[in-house]
Amino acid sequence: MTRCARPRVDFEVVAVSKRPVIGIPTQTQPAVPGELPRCWIMSNRYVQVLADVGAVPWLIPLLPADLDTLREIYNRLDAVFLTGGVDVDPSHYGEPRHPACGRTDADRDAVELQLTKWAIEDKKPLLAVCRGFQVLNVAVGGTLFQDLGEQYSRSLKHDHFPRADGTPTRDYLSHAVKLDPKSRLAQYLGSDFAPVNSMHHQGIKRLGHGLVANAWAPDGLIEGIEGANGQFLIAVQWHPEELAGSDAGMRRLFHGFIDAASGKT
Repeated sequence: MTRCARPRVDFEVVAVSKRPVIGIPTQTQPAVPGELPRCWIMSNRYVQVLADVGAVPWLIPLLPADLDTLREIYNRLDAVFLTGGVDVDPSHYGEPRHPACGRTDADRDAVELQLTKWAIEDKKPLLAVCRGFQVLNVAVGGTLFQDLGEQYSRSLKHDHFPRADGTPTRDYLSHAVKLDPKSRLAQYLGSDFAPVNSMHHQGIKRLGHGLVANAWAPDGLIEGIEGANGQFLIAVQWHPEELAGSDAGMRRLFHGFIDAASGKT
């Protein structure tokens, strides 16, 4: 009996690229009687920009009373992204509420502050924008102006929120920021000055511990911060996710974040 020789099969080993998982905490949407129960929501723009630069966005539920589950979610993340949204409650930085302070979200505050502290302890990459910029500062002992118009005498107009007719648009460039040319942020943006959009009425009053200011508005308000220990820890007061489609520097910022989450930098 003649045995047939088995055909030789050559297998090619293909490296599988692992897309980093980026956690995005959500925000509470109050119940709408007769229509919706209380929900967790987040703008799809943040999700889309991270997916576009090669990340896997992961929306995080607000579970401040279940730290075991929150920690398990955090452990599965390669990085944390803090987004814009409602005001941070001033109780977190030891001040009474000013009449001009806007709506707050207690669950979101608790979850984002906890995730930020864990990320700093573990040196896990963190990028924050607008409200997230303020959360980072508060998480490390900083304070905020609760309303720039009321509490910051030099303030220019920072609250360029779109009106009912859609103007100004969310990518409207309202002013430029001056950047520290030696900062990590300036390296990504590729310039000492950058035109930015502006949709906030609060801002940094006292800088938190371990942070370095790296960008300033024309009125002197801090608009960019980063960590000083080598961790990818960058936050900006503007909304780079709205500019990444047209501004190469803003795209590099997101790509740098993804590289850090992937362990490339």
